[in-house]
Amino acid sequence: MFATRLVPVVVLKNLAHAEPLAEALLAGGLDTIELTLRTDCALDAIKLLSEKYPQIKLGAGTVLDAGIVPQLVDLGCQYAVSPGLNPKVIEATQKADLPIFAGVANPTDIETARELGLQTLKFFPAEPLGGASMLKALIGPYGHTGIKFIPTGGITLEKAPSYAALPEVAAIGGSWFVDAKLMAEGNWAQITKRTEEAIKAIAESSH
Repeated sequence: MFATRLVPVVVLKNLAHAEPLAEALLAGGLDTIELTLRTDCALDAIKLLSEKYPQIKLGAGTVLDAGIVPQLVDLGCQYAVSPGLNPKVIEATQKADLPIFAGVANPTDIETARELGLQTLKFFPAEPLGGASMLKALIGPYGHTGIKFIPTGGITLEKAPSYAALPEVAAIGGSWFVDAKLMAEGNWAQITKRTEEAIKAIAESSH
């Protein structure tokens, strides 16, 4: 799933955009999508993409309630992402055998996540919390445990390489290359171009 070390964090406002977005990302070399559950069409989009694009590793983002987890599995979701550490949500995903990347912001969160059996964590919101230097400081006491991070929140093409340089970063979550404005304009070629640029920048910075 993390071959390119890049996860698009998508806020899809129009179901008609789901397929062209998938095509644009695939054309750019990316076969994973995190669809956030922030819009009315998100669940329909997950169902549509899981049926039409079995090659895409499809995740649901902004998973805030344990009750929705069985539905996500039924719709074809392959992973879940949450902004924080909700033990009920984590328990529901573990029961459903659905990988979850739950959000952490500090050492206490990381230790709680480890107690809950999680190994790959979302560092969120990455840039407001202090960026790659903050994440590097957090990795200090925990890196030897094998823990991995997916920083997300405010990251841009220019900021991505500093995260990619950290071996403990499994992938970088971002929305700069799947910008809502580009989708609204139907500028799929620009999304493909930005995706290619992001993958290249991350690859060049990776250890």
